[in-house]
Amino acid sequence: MEACFRGLAFAPHRHDTYAIGVTLAGVQAFRYRGARRYCLPGQCHILHPDEPHDGAAGDDLGFAYRIAHVSPALVQDALGGKPLPFVEEPVVDLTGPWRDLLSPAWDVENPLDEAGRADIAVAVADMLAARSGAAPAAGPLRIRALSDVRERIAADPATWPSAAALERLSGLDRWTLARQFRAAFGTSPSRFRTMRQLDRARRSMESGTPLAEAAADAGFADQSHLSRQFKRAFGLTPARWVAALA
Repeated sequence: MEACFRGLAFAPHRHDTYAIGVTLAGVQAFRYRGARRYCLPGQCHILHPDEPHDGAAGDDLGFAYRIAHVSPALVQDALGGKPLPFVEEPVVDLTGPWRDLLSPAWDVENPLDEAGRADIAVAVADMLAARSGAAPAAGPLRIRALSDVRERIAADPATWPSAAALERLSGLDRWTLARQFRAAFGTSPSRFRTMRQLDRARRSMESGTPLAEAAADAGFADQSHLSRQFKRAFGLTPARWVAALA
């Protein structure tokens, strides 16, 4: 969810989920576990399930934020059934790598596929574990299995196999697959797929295919979806990129 507020935003309430948000602008103030907290632009706030809190602007200018609500059961699955992590300090400064890993959780513009949801669950679970001092230990990489998944995605990026199909192909559960794929190849399965989709779209555009047709052929939801992902990856719109080829 994305929202903007002035003054009091929320009366005291609680969620049965982890609430993980990032302040986009202004100062977000909230009372949590007996203290007043302030979350500044770029900072992340992490609220544990069933912990009462409120929300308000920290000044007269208001604030804007994005927030993701993540099921504790999903976090527990991603951690292999371990107890839920508790993050003592609810306002955190995210390093660049953590921000990159978590940014899909706050991406409200682009649709998520099943593997993308698993990527987010693993990123959230690992971040919570790390911030609570209980980061999961890494196991040996199943390189052959991971390579099989990578080759399957690269062969047909426009058609995304289900998470269950990738589990069968690799012999790994979706949580382990997401972690090990990133460890082996430096990116998530869903992000790897997006880049291969963009490769296909660029080849289509190079041959003169209209943008809407190139987007559909590469498996994007529509032309706008292609444009957002293209600019995010390459720093310019598809139209500008095509114009530069002339």
